[in-house]
Amino acid sequence: MSGLGRSAMAAASSQQFAGLALPRNRSSTAASSQRAAFARASCSSSSDQNQGSSVGCGGRRSFLGGAAASAGLVIALPTLRSSAAEEQLSQWEKVPLPIDPGVVLLDLSFVPDEPNRGFLLGTRQTLLETKDGGRSWAPRSVASAEEEDFNYRFNSISFKGKEGWIIGKPAILLHTSNAGETWERIPLSSRLPGNPVVIQATGDKQAEMVTDEGAIYVTSNAGYNWKAAVEETVSATLNRTVSSGISGASYYTGTFNTVNRSPQGDYVAVSSRGNFYMTWEPGQPYWQPHNRRSARRIQNMGWRADGGLWLVVRGGGLYLGKCSGVCEDFEEASIPSRGFGILDLGYRSKDEAWAAGGSGMLLKTTDGGNTWSRDRVADSIAANLYSVKFLDNKKGFVLGNDGVLLRYLS
Repeated sequence: MSGLGRSAMAAASSQQFAGLALPRNRSSTAASSQRAAFARASCSSSSDQNQGSSVGCGGRRSFLGGAAASAGLVIALPTLRSSAAEEQLSQWEKVPLPIDPGVVLLDLSFVPDEPNRGFLLGTRQTLLETKDGGRSWAPRSVASAEEEDFNYRFNSISFKGKEGWIIGKPAILLHTSNAGETWERIPLSSRLPGNPVVIQATGDKQAEMVTDEGAIYVTSNAGYNWKAAVEETVSATLNRTVSSGISGASYYTGTFNTVNRSPQGDYVAVSSRGNFYMTWEPGQPYWQPHNRRSARRIQNMGWRADGGLWLVVRGGGLYLGKCSGVCEDFEEASIPSRGFGILDLGYRSKDEAWAAGGSGMLLKTTDGGNTWSRDRVADSIAANLYSVKFLDNKKGFVLGNDGVLLRYLS
């Protein structure tokens, strides 16, 4: 999630931030567009090696079959498994997408009232729709987002019932009340601190929006007005608490690298440098800073299905919180990352989870994270896998750069 300079932060005082109402006017503020940058068979091989011999992979079958027929014998030949068959044994399949090369996928969501209908977001104003549970996708356009010369990056999408929300960068907010048939543009105030990075539909005409500078806003009237849920930005919080022993806070740049929300509405966010993390629970006036427990910097954090935290560090280490909810006590898990960085975890159940990372790495646990095994379906994919999303125990997706999308086969 891209950061902004400190100038935008300084423009919003603590008093403005605490009670900022975002009117639903029809004027939008131009901002410079930025794009995301992401770091970037069996029998056939046997026959190639045996080309010099008189009996190859297929020739051996013919030879043995002919000999058996002459002798009146029936010989059971072993089945030779192809690479395609091996991929079918995986629990994931790669889904082709109608997008341009270089598009970075960022989020997806399905309509609860129409479970086979969903939307996939990305850079370059990418918006795709599926009506068959994610097996195929078709491009969609939003007229109100194409009226200006911006190339929007759609960051986050969320549905509750048939009501849905999309936020992006430069600051843009889209709303639908009919399961995505039509999308309405809702302009945001130019005083909004930071760029919107997470949107969560919470009820009828209700939503929660988070920016990369730690602003949290809630609306109860379909975006007509927004109310601040925290009293100050994270930079202001850290300026007050830097003397409390938060390592690296004095070097903080004022933005979050990742932000993840639990089903209960709690948040965990990693600082842009990865040197500490912050949490927020509904009702708290400020974000709470926490020191990291590893010498290596934090790559990402999120919530387990049992309510505890998980944490991955740069270089491939995985740590699991020892308690439910927010805590600073973590235990390192043994995971065969092969030195590649783990970028995200997604939980299908309390016991089953999937970890995705660099160079097409995809790992699975069925015992809550104690042991992990590789799923080799992604070994041939030349892409980093950076997002794992399970919408329920039967519907899951993995997002990767260069437009890679994997669908879980339940």
